[in-house]
Amino acid sequence: MEMDTYSALNQPGVGWFAMIVIGLLAGWIAEKVTDSDHGLFANLLFGLIGAFLGKYLAEMAAVPIFGFFRTLIAATVGAIILLFLWRKIRGR
Repeated sequence: MEMDTYSALNQPGVGWFAMIVIGLLAGWIAEKVTDSDHGLFANLLFGLIGAFLGKYLAEMAAVPIFGFFRTLIAATVGAIILLFLWRKIRGR
């Protein structure tokens, strides 16, 4: 049985384990950029949801996202947007 390398976000070379790592990194980077203070689980959650948001926005702008670093950039941008919206909704 052959493993599909298009697993996470349908991107070549990024599997589920790599997507978790990317989510953690993106959430942590977004936390530092927005001067927020969340825990590990929140960083992972914001990073993973941000990855989907970043991928969607990149597709809308016709920007190709593939591989670890481009996915990390898209995930970080998405996580920063999510944190910004979260802070606006929460009134902080």
